[in-house]
Amino acid sequence: MASFARRAMSLAHQIPSARVSAGASSIGQRRCLAGAADHHGSTKVDFWKQPTNPGNWKEEHFVLISLSGWGLLFYSGYKLATGGKKEEPVESTQ
Repeated sequence: MASFARRAMSLAHQIPSARVSAGASSIGQRRCLAGAADHHGSTKVDFWKQPTNPGNWKEEHFVLISLSGWGLLFYSGYKLATGGKKEEPVESTQ
């Protein structure tokens, strides 16, 4: 949308009969927060409030829990595949 406005302004400057006032040429794209209060879909909650419903979790919580789960899966798979750490009993020399 902004590129369209820029092209229109440059066209207006090229055509002498279609002059735009100085105030209108300084208008740029404004990013207001008027639409920030509109929620689309269900409200996102913390994962400890609805632990059995991951679809309603906040995105950050979902990412953290997912990464933790994958990390636990890979670590336990590694430990299972390598047999874990085998400690040999230390013999005392007395």
